[in-house]
Amino acid sequence: MSGSFVLFLVSLILIERIRRFSKREQLNEIFRNFQLLLYICIGVYLFSYLPHEKVARWIWVIGLGCLLYYCFNQNQLQTQRRLIWSAVPILVASVISNISWLISGSFYDKWKGYYDNAEGIAFIWMLAILFSQNKLNKQLEKERKERKEEEARNRAIALRKVELEVLVQERTAEISKQKEELEKTLEELKSTQQQLIQSEKMASLGELTAGIAHEIQNPLNFVNNFSELNVELIEELKGIRKKVEGDRIQGIGNREQEEEILNDIKENSEKINHHGQRAASIVKGMLQHSRSSSATKEPTDINALCDEYLRLAYHGLRAKDKSFNAEFKTDFDETIPKINIVPQDMGRVVLNLINNAFFAVGERGKEEAISHKVEAISSEEKVIPSGLQPTPYSPTVTVSTKNLGNKIEIRVSDNGTGIPSEIKEKIFQPFFTTKPTGQGTGLGLSLAYDIVTKVHGGKLTVESEQGKGTTFIIQLSINN
Repeated sequence: MSGSFVLFLVSLILIERIRRFSKREQLNEIFRNFQLLLYICIGVYLFSYLPHEKVARWIWVIGLGCLLYYCFNQNQLQTQRRLIWSAVPILVASVISNISWLISGSFYDKWKGYYDNAEGIAFIWMLAILFSQNKLNKQLEKERKERKEEEARNRAIALRKVELEVLVQERTAEISKQKEELEKTLEELKSTQQQLIQSEKMASLGELTAGIAHEIQNPLNFVNNFSELNVELIEELKGIRKKVEGDRIQGIGNREQEEEILNDIKENSEKINHHGQRAASIVKGMLQHSRSSSATKEPTDINALCDEYLRLAYHGLRAKDKSFNAEFKTDFDETIPKINIVPQDMGRVVLNLINNAFFAVGERGKEEAISHKVEAISSEEKVIPSGLQPTPYSPTVTVSTKNLGNKIEIRVSDNGTGIPSEIKEKIFQPFFTTKPTGQGTGLGLSLAYDIVTKVHGGKLTVESEQGKGTTFIIQLSINN
């Protein structure tokens, strides 16, 4: 193998390897330069076949030296320095061999074998470095691909992160807006709830008004009647005193008449006072019911409170609907002591339960009336034995109290329409009502439940059978 061919082969390998590297790494300028060097290398090799062997060898030495110098000065070829350095031993061996040949042909011929061995060893060394560099390049290529994939993943992650941040900001803004809307809606609901509660209280007060008017009318009638009677008795007494004085016996008789009239006046005055106090207590109860609760508990006669509101409720319904009629009964346990409650609040509870009871018996009464009309029409076609005729419906509301030892029980019962079992659990929920639209707010029983359980620490339960009636049960601790 001639020295020129070895230098050509080394140059060709070096140029081709760097050309491929520059193409892979997109080093366009270096790639173009080494593409040109490849053509020059092939041209120089063809020139080496001319009969100027020494000139050709020096051209290859100079060309390889320039190539190595160029490669060492390119910062982009830092990773290929090992390959570039592998060509230096061949260049050095070729320079020494060419200098020896140039100075003395006989000396060169004597040591030619050593020169050839040195160049061969240098070439083998370069091939080993080339093989090692090839493995290194594959490793670098693998790392480069992994790095690019990692960068691509990082870019995708960064892009996704930006998208998520934008999405989170949009979602946060949306949630903030929804939160503000919900807070606004909540405030509106609270305001509406307060208005509805006040409306329920005013409706309760309105139901009381007619009953109170009826209840006050009775003591006022007594007051007026006994006042007129007192006026007549006083006039009669004046008349007796103006009579002509008679004998002593007649005078005594006049004194007896005067005593009798004075006693009648005293009794009438006592009755006037009693019924005046009765009217005052009714007005006081109305004022307590109308004003907002102070949550101040005071000893209260439960029997008197229940009896008071039972009569007020009944007469109030009678005043609104003259056709309404129902029987009401009381069964009070006289052993019940006074217990600490908020009377106006508990009065609202009892009034609401009694009004509901009267409403239930009224509704059943309407249903029974329709039923009787249908039966009357059918009875014209067939004769029903008297023993099999249906018993007339008698609407009845009963209020009872009972001493259970450490607590008392109030029961408000009716024989009305009853409550369906599927809605029994819902009746204490706010805004739930079984009454027709416009006849109930759905807050009466809810407020009653809160007053009994939260304000007084008691229990409010219901027992009902559809078509037979309902009983509401209040239990309060005596030591409340």
